[in-house]
Amino acid sequence: MRRNPPIVLIHGLWLTPRSWEGWKARFEERGHEVLVPAWPRMEAEVAELRRDPSVMNGLGIAEVVDHYDRIVRSLDAPPVIMGHSTGGLVTELLLDRGLGAAGVALSPAPVKGVLRLPPSELRIVLPVLANPANKNKTIALTPKQFRYGFTNTMNDADAQAAYERYYVPCPGRVIFEAAFANVNPRAVTKVDFHKDDRPPILVIGNTEDHTVPAAVSREAAKRLAKSRAVVDYKEFAGRPHFTAGAPGWEAVADYALEWANAHTGAPAEMEDPVGV
Repeated sequence: MRRNPPIVLIHGLWLTPRSWEGWKARFEERGHEVLVPAWPRMEAEVAELRRDPSVMNGLGIAEVVDHYDRIVRSLDAPPVIMGHSTGGLVTELLLDRGLGAAGVALSPAPVKGVLRLPPSELRIVLPVLANPANKNKTIALTPKQFRYGFTNTMNDADAQAAYERYYVPCPGRVIFEAAFANVNPRAVTKVDFHKDDRPPILVIGNTEDHTVPAAVSREAAKRLAKSRAVVDYKEFAGRPHFTAGAPGWEAVADYALEWANAHTGAPAEMEDPVGV
């Protein structure tokens, strides 16, 4: 019997590998090796990154993608790559390089060519982009800002607990690179939407997501589908940007895993597979 492929989980901005703790345990229970490497320079624990976030100053997307490129290439078998938010953008860039057996992009930050920019997304990024000096700084979020951008469907107590457990500042350069990609001919976030030999990808959107609204996720899937490669889209109702940890995350994780196993030829591990 064919073995389950390994899984690489990639976190997004303002989070660390800790945000995947539930997913890691759930996937391991189903027979997968699961790797949850931090972004480069972000290997420290949450408390340490909050105490001294300057280690992330100037960290850009190219450095992040190359870091995960090396990790994926070092594995004995091509993994399923799953990424959230900017981690979803990184997932798309890795698949564009031909890496991975399949990919899942959860509320992916837009690659070059995704044009939609809803007001709620502007509310998240404009305070950062308003000051060009932020490009080489590390950007903090207040509990109120994190609540709006990540945990807006959660009750106050759970939202505060999520902020305290998972939040870290983020490198401003990543936000600038993604935000101005469509006017930069050499943008590091460029992918080939017509790449027919791209590994299969599932894009997941959330209807209550303020940071990467569902309309942006849908556009990403639509543009990727210009190729003959497998591109699927799934939208979850009532869910916020905090995909990996908001109540009900298990259903999202199970859907992503069933889709990935179905598209990599892995044996089914669950009693009630989710249809795609």
